[in-house]
Amino acid sequence: MKKVFTGKDVEALLKQGKGAEAIPAGALLTPSAKDLLKGGISGGGSSAPAASSTEVGSIIPDYEFHWKSGNDPKTPAEIQAFFSSPEIEAIKQRMCDMGERMWSKDYTDGNGGNLTVRVGDNLVLCTPTLISKGFMKPEQMCLVDLEGVQLAGAFRRTSECMTHLAIMKRQPKAKACCHAHPPNATAFAVAGVQPPTCMIPEAEVFLGQIGLAEYQTPGSPENAKVVGDAAVDHMAVLMLNHGVITWGKDIEDAYWKMENTDAYCKTVQLATQLKGSDLLTITGGQAKELIKLRGVLGMEDKRADWKECELCDNSDFQPGVVCQIPEGGASAPSGAARNGEAEAVVDAVTAEVLKQLKL
Repeated sequence: MKKVFTGKDVEALLKQGKGAEAIPAGALLTPSAKDLLKGGISGGGSSAPAASSTEVGSIIPDYEFHWKSGNDPKTPAEIQAFFSSPEIEAIKQRMCDMGERMWSKDYTDGNGGNLTVRVGDNLVLCTPTLISKGFMKPEQMCLVDLEGVQLAGAFRRTSECMTHLAIMKRQPKAKACCHAHPPNATAFAVAGVQPPTCMIPEAEVFLGQIGLAEYQTPGSPENAKVVGDAAVDHMAVLMLNHGVITWGKDIEDAYWKMENTDAYCKTVQLATQLKGSDLLTITGGQAKELIKLRGVLGMEDKRADWKECELCDNSDFQPGVVCQIPEGGASAPSGAARNGEAEAVVDAVTAEVLKQLKL
C-alpha cells in the first residue's frame, strides 16, 4: 500500500529541515501537500523549496475535490483507473482518517456510521457495510453512482449511502456527508428537541440552525427523502430516534460539523443543568452579523432575510431561553446586562475569521 502524504505531513518535514528527498518514490501527495512543496514533486531525489519561499500565513487548507463536469469515466477500465488514481486514493485515506476520529470520539459503535465524498457528476465514494469506522482501510472503500449502483470496490457499499446521495442530489454544495451517533446530539434526536439558536457565535457561523428530520427506517427511500429535504437548508440534521448527519465541501469539513453539533448539544445540556431555565442568548442583531459572516464564508443560510425577532426565537425549546433585547429596547429579564459581553465575543470571532481568510 502506497504511503499518503498530507499537508500536515509535509509541514512536519519542512519544520525538520527536510524536503522532497524525504518522501519515498511513488508516494501519494494530497493537493495541500503538493501546494506546500510547489512544483509537482513525485518523490525521491527532488529538492523541496525552503519553507521561507512560501508567503508567511498564505496557506488555508482546502481538501475539496474539483472534477471537470462531463468528464466522468464510462467504461469499466476507465472507472477502475479512476478509482485507483492517486487523487482518489488520497481521499480514501482521508475517509479512513475521519472514520478513526469518529470511532475514537465515541460517535460510532459496532459498525455504525458512514461517510461519502462526491468525486464526479455521477460518482461518489462511500464507506463499506459492516466495517467498524475505527478500523477501515482505503482498499475497502466503494464507488457508486448517484442512484446507489456500485461501480467499483471489492467490499459492499453501505445501504445508508442512499440518504447521503439524496442530500447531494438536492444540495449541490454538499460534496461530502458524515453520519454518526454522537451521544449528546443523538440525545436531542431521541428527545425530539431542536437545539436552540443564538447561544454560541462559533455554532452560529459554522453550523447555523440545526435541522430535524422525522423518523423513517434507516436505509429506506422514505428516510432518504425526509433527510434529503431537511438538509437543503441545514448543514447538520438530527434524525429523530436515529442519529445525526452533516455535510460540507469535503469530508473533513463534514466531520468537523459533526464535532460542532455534538459539542454544541453537550454545552446546551450542561447549561440547562446549571440554570434550569432562562438560558441567555445574543441579540437578533448580533445573530444577523454572524449570518452575514456565513455568507462571506460561502455558506448560505435560509435565515438571511428573517427579522431580528425571529432569529433567536427559541420558544419551542424547553426549559426555555432569554432572548436579549438591543440597547434602548424594552426591559429584558435578568442577564440582559451581558449584551456588551456577548457583542464583544461576536466581534472577536468575526474579526478572527476575517483575519484568517484575509478578507
